[in-house]
Amino acid sequence: MEKNLDIDRFSKRLNRYFQITTQVGGIFGRLGANKYLGLNIDQKKDALSLQKKFGQAKGPFMKIAQLLSMIPDAIPKEYANKLIELQSNAPSMGKYFVRRRMKNELGTNWKKKFLTFNESSSFAASFGQVHKAQLNNGKLVACKVQYPDMLSTVKADLIQLKIVLNLFEKFNKVIKTNKIHSEIKERLFEEIDYINEAKNIKIFKKIFKNETKINIPCIFSQYTTPKLITMSWLEGLSINSLLKSSFNNRKLREKLATNIFNAWYKPLYSFAIIHGDPHFGNYSFTKNGNVNLFDFGCVRVFSVNFVKAIINLYQALREKNIDLAVEAYKTWGFKNITKELIGILNLWASYIYGPLLEDKKRLIQGDGKKGYGFEVANKVYKKLKAIGGVEPPKEFVFIDRAAIGMGSLFMKLNVKLNWYELFNNLIKDFELNNVRKKQKEILN
Repeated sequence: MEKNLDIDRFSKRLNRYFQITTQVGGIFGRLGANKYLGLNIDQKKDALSLQKKFGQAKGPFMKIAQLLSMIPDAIPKEYANKLIELQSNAPSMGKYFVRRRMKNELGTNWKKKFLTFNESSSFAASFGQVHKAQLNNGKLVACKVQYPDMLSTVKADLIQLKIVLNLFEKFNKVIKTNKIHSEIKERLFEEIDYINEAKNIKIFKKIFKNETKINIPCIFSQYTTPKLITMSWLEGLSINSLLKSSFNNRKLREKLATNIFNAWYKPLYSFAIIHGDPHFGNYSFTKNGNVNLFDFGCVRVFSVNFVKAIINLYQALREKNIDLAVEAYKTWGFKNITKELIGILNLWASYIYGPLLEDKKRLIQGDGKKGYGFEVANKVYKKLKAIGGVEPPKEFVFIDRAAIGMGSLFMKLNVKLNWYELFNNLIKDFELNNVRKKQKEILN
């Protein structure tokens, strides 16, 4: 087998560093120039350039593009639309690479293990691309092959991320970033280990074993390695395709939203586990609104006490119980909690928990004016700056990421649901020892 496809060399990391700095940095510079200096930039043309550069970059920086495209009004719609395409239709690598990867993982005679293997990718994403194939027993499978040099890529991008976070903290002084970098680093190294992802898929398969509305692929272990993962093929439509054909079907949109809410939050409140990468390319839907979940590289396992604190804070806000709120923040690891800090944190929490506090059907963003969330964030930012900043728990990185991803989807669906009822159905049976037991069983 070939051994030179993934060697971690300093030269590769250096090349990656300059690739990101020159390609992506220049485009963000033009974005800033357009927004703040009023320069006349052809946004449609520049959006195509942005899509191409991020697609070529692959790896962690492509995830920045995915995140940017999901936050409503974060960037001009021309850019957001092109970046959304990266989530399920990124530029793929060619057949020569695919043959080398498959030979590297399954041996010289790898083609004999399949009746058919499509060397053109069906989907391409941040760390790998997916190929549709058929095993000798006739089963349709998705073979996800990892791009070359991902270890070097992740290491180089983490160095850049550290520099960016340090600069942010130096000039901002609102958010302490050490724990944020540590959390992202841990998850990224897990994400490029496909054996770990296969294990995560098996965990979610157990979680949803009795659920008919949420589909999880099966793993074929004999065709899975640290750089190749083979799973059952799940037929489905992207959210954009489904909405294009049935946006006026209110009941279908309500079903989509309910199913995706349960898909993301049942694991959290029943097992203290969350799928940490909720961008639109990581799930698809059947025509009747059932959810296909895939790409389980980023899965976060929490302490049960951490999840209990999420529920405690919810109850504290409902009951205006300051002592219970303090207990929740302390459990999460906030230090030097003062009355002033509690007020600031509760301001932000009241916005995040807002949809769950009203026992009625409502839009996820409420009926407030456009941009209300950014106004709240700006007010919290100013108040935190005035008291010298705060260090958020590292677990918040992926809790926040899930909240942004889900909120973006629900806004896209433009659906009114009783979020209070959905949430309370999930937490009504929460009991510490029971969830600890279930988590231990599911992870073994």
